[in-house]
Formats: sequence, C-alpha cells, structure tokens
Amino acid sequence: MLSVRGLSAGYGAARVLFDVDLEVGAGEVVALLGRNGMGKTTTVRAITGLLPPTAGEIVFGTTRLDGSPPHKAAQAGIGLVPEGRQIFPTLTVEENLVATAASRFGPPRWTKERVYDLFPRLRERRRQMGSQLSGGEQQMLAIGRALMTNPKLMILDEATEGLAPLIRREIWSCIATLKAEGESILVIDKSLDALIRVADRHVVLEKGHVVWTGTTAELVADRAQVEKRLHV
Repeated sequence: MLSVRGLSAGYGAARVLFDVDLEVGAGEVVALLGRNGMGKTTTVRAITGLLPPTAGEIVFGTTRLDGSPPHKAAQAGIGLVPEGRQIFPTLTVEENLVATAASRFGPPRWTKERVYDLFPRLRERRRQMGSQLSGGEQQMLAIGRALMTNPKLMILDEATEGLAPLIRREIWSCIATLKAEGESILVIDKSLDALIRVADRHVVLEKGHVVWTGTTAELVADRAQVEKRLHV
C-alpha cells in the first residue's frame, strides 16, 4: 500500500533523513520507533507532503507522492493524526468531525455515528468546543476526524504522548479495534510494550537512518538490541 524507498529529507542545509526505506501493507500495522529527534516526524511530514524530500520515492498504491502537495496525499487516501492533535479549537466536536468528512472510495465506512460508537465520550461532548476538551478527548477527536476522511491508511504521530495512563489504554484499545477491522496504520509512539501488542512490523530510526526492522516476533527475540537503540 505504502512504499518509501531511499527517502532523504531535511530542513535547509540540515539533512535529517538518510535513505529511509519503509513499507505498510494493506491491513497492516507498522510501528515507527526512535528517540526524540531521530527523524520520525520528518518521515511523516515527507510522506504527507508537508516537507518535500531531497531524494527517494514515496508511492501510495499507484500514486507517486514525493514532492506532491499535502492535498494529494489526502486525496490518495492518507489520513493523518498529527503530533499535537491540531483540532479546530473554535469548532464543536461535531463540527470538527463534519468538517473533514469525505468519501472518495465508495460508501463511507466511517460516519459520525461510528466515530461516536468508537469514542462514546465524544458523543457526550459533541456540542462542546474543541478548546474545552481535555488532552485525551482532543486526541480522540483528532483520531475521529482522520477516520471521517475514510482513509486507506491512517498515520498516528505520537498517538499517546503526554496522556494519562487511563487515556493511553483507551487510545491503544481504539488502535487494536481499528486493526481488527482491517485498517492500515502507521503509528509512531514510544511505548514498546503497547506497540508489541498491536503492530505487525517495526522500524527503528536512529539519526535519520533505519537501524533495525523486523516483525513483532523478531522484535521480541531481539528486544535487548532494540531497547539499546531506543535508549530504553
């Protein structure tokens, strides 16, 4: 579904990514791991068109995306839950969901009611402004808003960063539900234990290079080496 080959990118003269290879298959959950500043968000920005790569190719389905503007990634079927949530603070929960509703690939799998079923708390707060929500509720809304685009691939950047343990468990439960329904997901997070439970494959970045990649079974067998890379 998503194929990234030889991706290099950076900011001005500062190169951040070096020949990164990454794949996400249909119905697969892939985890992108690494310490802060190792290039995870830069990879996401390049895939979604927010940062033009300096080399390499990004192919989503049959669509070549490298160098394309962000709306091309969205039109191709990539839904992003960005780091920092970035919901619309002056719109209600329901308005946030309706604002991003789209169905480019046949009848919508995700509707407002399905999002409310996934996150009952959002139904309870549907008339509240985005700015009135807690951090956990804002993250639920950010996920729901991405689902309302009915994407072929979901990208979750730091899905549980800064959230209380109870809310983190709820978000991971949501990701497990999405996986069970066959959603394709690229997830960036620091919780190795949680990622082991939901991801099929794992890619570790260090200083912009892919330094380890493998299945969950391979990660469990090689966990000490991966934790060393992550400085866990």
